[in-house]
Amino acid sequence: MMLSSSLWIFSFISLSLPLISTVTAGDHTGVQPLSRVRVHAVTFALDESASVNALPALLGMHGEHIEWLNVEIRSPKPSADDWVGVFSPAKFNSSTCPPEFGNNKEQAPLICSSPIKYHYANYSSPDYAKTGKAILRFQLINQRSDFSFALFSGGISSPKLIAVSNTVSFANPRAPVYPRLAQGKSWDEMTVTWTSGYDIDEAAPFVEWGPKNGPKTRSPAGTLTFSRNDMCGSPARTFGWRHPGYIHTSFLKDLWPNSVYTYKLGHQLFDGTYVWSKLYTFKASPYPGQNSLQKVIIFGDMGKAERDGSNEYSNYQPGSLNTTDQLIKDLDNIDIVFHNGDITYANGYISQWDQFTSQVEPIASTVPYMITSGNHERDWPGSGSFYNTTDSGGECGVLAETMFYVPAENRAKFWYATDYGMFRFCIADTEHDWREGTEQYRFIEQCLASVDRRKQPWLIFLAHRVLGYSSSSFYAQEGSFEEPMGRESLQKLWQKYRVDIAFYGHVHNYERSCPIYENQCVSTEKSHYTGTMNGTIHVVAGGGGSHLSDFTTLQTRWSLYRDSNYGFVKLTAFNHSSLLFEYKRSNDGKVHDSFTISRDYRDVLACVHDSCSPTTMAS
Repeated sequence: MMLSSSLWIFSFISLSLPLISTVTAGDHTGVQPLSRVRVHAVTFALDESASVNALPALLGMHGEHIEWLNVEIRSPKPSADDWVGVFSPAKFNSSTCPPEFGNNKEQAPLICSSPIKYHYANYSSPDYAKTGKAILRFQLINQRSDFSFALFSGGISSPKLIAVSNTVSFANPRAPVYPRLAQGKSWDEMTVTWTSGYDIDEAAPFVEWGPKNGPKTRSPAGTLTFSRNDMCGSPARTFGWRHPGYIHTSFLKDLWPNSVYTYKLGHQLFDGTYVWSKLYTFKASPYPGQNSLQKVIIFGDMGKAERDGSNEYSNYQPGSLNTTDQLIKDLDNIDIVFHNGDITYANGYISQWDQFTSQVEPIASTVPYMITSGNHERDWPGSGSFYNTTDSGGECGVLAETMFYVPAENRAKFWYATDYGMFRFCIADTEHDWREGTEQYRFIEQCLASVDRRKQPWLIFLAHRVLGYSSSSFYAQEGSFEEPMGRESLQKLWQKYRVDIAFYGHVHNYERSCPIYENQCVSTEKSHYTGTMNGTIHVVAGGGGSHLSDFTTLQTRWSLYRDSNYGFVKLTAFNHSSLLFEYKRSNDGKVHDSFTISRDYRDVLACVHDSCSPTTMAS
């Protein structure tokens, strides 16, 4: 757009804006891409001979919520470090910037509100620095507001605003989008959570649902949102802030086991008209203990990535799309998914949660998408988290607790139990204290102790940080090969209640241990476990998508398989006596590690070290 179309932005630019500490050059692996853009360092350099034009200007004419468009740029003084930022809302100016506080890392973005993504101008036009002309392809998702594209020179460390585009919008920006299913608090309940632009004083949210070929009913939905003041620090509270919209959750109850249902999201406006989503389907959970084929996916630390290639210059989550696409490809053979912490890596850039829920929609709208809490969701100094790091970017759990439903008694305490047929899952929250004597410890023991192993023989423990065993280089350097204080309290519970497998994320690779108790392998078998299980197998499956972690060069005796690659685990329960474990890489979907467990109920009951119940000589 020419200068006359961009005058509105002049009001917020000041040449005297203070500069914040620069981001050092070099390897930015693991750094939130938006945090590298120095928002407060912007200077005003609009050039009437430069232009940015985005077409088409109206998206979603046929109800689509993901669209591609072309952005044509022209600059009379092009350079290799020119870049184009995507801003939403389209008018991203502000007369004053809220002060940054609480983030000692000072990895700031650009302008009083951060762009939601950016591309270098020469990304698809290598000759741009010579010609000053380029066409970029961007993918946009419906995020309840309009968009504009801004051309900057000076790179991302000393950005100068050159030109701003026309406004781009979706035909129905407030429509209900990105449904995510989750198990309810009972086996016959499914919850549906989604995002829209309608508050409860504008429209009544509901889900219309029923058996695939049967009558439909409507279930009302509750509505939540949050404000900037609910954030604990920067950038979530300052330049990373973006209104999250309204998050609705409906509870679909009294489901018939294994039955297929259809549903669609609805909002009844107060003028009597309706706004609808498209039609979705899901299959209800099996009855606890039901003997049927049941397939479970587990991974952690996936994050999100952009299909248009934007924001990926720091190699932030290079495996995210591969993992997502492999799961979509095999969706007919998946019953439930567990994303074991570090969900989006938004780190205080609120717009990224929309990007993530859009990315996983094909999965989360079809099967329950269960999450655990990780450091990048919860941790913030002085906020009640067990760790005083700034890893959440000021979100301090609010986003994860609101954007996704979990069947916890208190969603601010992210521990919960859920049953799926022959499985019992006990989910811990490593961002709160788990040690003996705590509220969470009591929950973990109750979850493990209350399962009927005759009906649900497969007992699975999940936690984000490694409370068991890991050969990660940073754990090895600490000398613990675990999260400090990780297994000291919990290993006696795993042993007493015969936990089959404990899963972790946090470490971005894959590793499997032998069945182990108190640092000792209790079996020499590696791939076919039969009879009495006298120790828990510990699995790190944190290679969902974020930058990979290194292993120590030490070869620990309990480590049976290591893979520094992106991947996920699939559990298949064939019946009460047979379980298949498979680790698959995300780049090819092929199995790279596996084992089986075959046993009878009497093997679960059998007495092993530190798990024997007291006996009496009386007859």
